[in-house]
Amino acid sequence: MRKFMMGIILAGAFVSAHAFDISSSNIENGKALGNAQVFNGFGCSGANVSPQVSWSDVPAGTKSFAITMYDPDAPTGSGWWHWTVVNIPKEVRSLAAGAGQAGGAALPKGAVMGRTDFGAAAFGGACPPPGDKPHRYQLTVWALNTDHLDLNHEASGALVGYMLRAHALGQASLTGYYGR
Repeated sequence: MRKFMMGIILAGAFVSAHAFDISSSNIENGKALGNAQVFNGFGCSGANVSPQVSWSDVPAGTKSFAITMYDPDAPTGSGWWHWTVVNIPKEVRSLAAGAGQAGGAALPKGAVMGRTDFGAAAFGGACPPPGDKPHRYQLTVWALNTDHLDLNHEASGALVGYMLRAHALGQASLTGYYGR
């Protein structure tokens, strides 16, 4: 009986963990990124526009959201942070393409972008080294158990990632690829 009950509890947790959903009109899961999401610099010549992103079926108790875009394949030993946004109000369910522009004028009130590995508090698109296999670009929406993280535009991706993991109720991701 105990094993059966644990199975029911675990199955219930598995079902609820997968309800949180993410979508983007600019990034198709498992497909190549378009030129719009490619960096303009470091030898790349893309439009450097943050993707549109929407989310739904959020975990109960969510008090705010965060968004990250991360390349785990960057040859740094620690990956590459392309975008971090925290303190997105719990009522918000999408960001428009271009919301990651420097200055954050297109972000919801109270939202804050952290510093990417390009060194700026703004979206920085894909730009892997020439000749590398295509890199993965993981766009993730985080549901958080707090309405505010005490982070500012100088917060590194590592610090943002640490804080998100400490406060995550759930996350939903999709992955685009890009190589050159």
